[in-house]
Amino acid sequence: MLGSLGTTVVGAVGLLALTSNAAPLTPSKRALAFDYNGQKVRGVNTGGWFVLEPWITPSLFEGNGAVDEYSLTQELGKDAAKSKLSQHWNSWITQDDFNQMGKAGLNHVRIPIGYWSVLPRDGEPFVQGAYDVLGKALDWAQGAGLKVMIDLHGASGSQNGFDNSGKYGAVGWTQGDTVDHTKKVLNKIRDDHASHPAVAAIELLNEPMGPSLDMNTVKQFYMDGWGNLKNSDVAVTFHDAFQGVTGWGDWGSGMWNLLLDTHHYEIFDNGQVSQSLSAHVSMACDFGNQMASTGKWTIAGEFTGGITDCAKWLNGKNKGARYDGTFSGSSKVGDCTGKSTGSVSALSSADKNNIGRFIEAQLDAYEKATGWIFWTWKTEGAPEWDMQDLLKNGLFPQPLTARKYPGQCG
Repeated sequence: MLGSLGTTVVGAVGLLALTSNAAPLTPSKRALAFDYNGQKVRGVNTGGWFVLEPWITPSLFEGNGAVDEYSLTQELGKDAAKSKLSQHWNSWITQDDFNQMGKAGLNHVRIPIGYWSVLPRDGEPFVQGAYDVLGKALDWAQGAGLKVMIDLHGASGSQNGFDNSGKYGAVGWTQGDTVDHTKKVLNKIRDDHASHPAVAAIELLNEPMGPSLDMNTVKQFYMDGWGNLKNSDVAVTFHDAFQGVTGWGDWGSGMWNLLLDTHHYEIFDNGQVSQSLSAHVSMACDFGNQMASTGKWTIAGEFTGGITDCAKWLNGKNKGARYDGTFSGSSKVGDCTGKSTGSVSALSSADKNNIGRFIEAQLDAYEKATGWIFWTWKTEGAPEWDMQDLLKNGLFPQPLTARKYPGQCG
């Protein structure tokens, strides 16, 4: 999930669909586990499972000073952290959740995981065990008919400074040996899981903060990561690094099975969060057109039903929201009552209508390209973001191709 990033967020959405006459830059060298040329990606993320985010599971962050997984494990200590997080890993998402995803017609699940779960670093407070549960999850996905994108969501040093990287604060990735460590993490994921029949894609790194990094370093890391994965049966997925989804057209010549991931949110900017619903829809439709123009398989690997940033702690623990003017530097647009916590069923009819329309417009937009993966499957009470709850209340279409608001993208 994206943190408060300002205007660069607009171009940070993606879609994994390709127009019918488009093709990868070079033919596939090996048969992949999913036909990214012929089928649309329709998926969901398991946010907050193996990489904690305070807004997804606020109960883990109530009554303590922690703002991310690093500070939570640091505050709890190894033994208490291992006990608390093991309980979370084994209950937050279960085999039944994967079965529900499959029954809803989804074909992909993107599973974020942090480097510390795969190859921990000495002297850090993080605890291990999530990686073992990931192994079980691949079997659950296989049983439910789902393909998995394993997403390296946090890199050593933090690639973006967001709480979703494991550590909130400075962008320290590319300093010291962090890039080499990240490649080792990816190679272990490859060696352990790339041959699993459910694994269709591996994402090299979630949301590296391109504006704060040397993009030559990022691109070299992507090329090296592709080189290490190119002989696997996976789509090598790379995030647009907030360079805009159309900024990668000339990159990747001679590389095959590349999947461009872009994340589209329209709420992490004062101007966007104050837009009308029709303006939000228009922006999403335009973004779908951009995605379809990249010449690569392109997905929106994260997007939301939300047209507000009201969800409790969405912008970081105790940071407030732009929509109601409680976030630093924002001015009030409206009231977050009923939107910040609670269930989809308790939303106003106007909110339900807006969310339903916005979701459908985005599905139409991103299927102009290769497809979409919603953020996220479940929350403790963020109704605009909770696919399980949105499905239950009819705001996420069933079947996925059904439309209450057809033709929004023309």
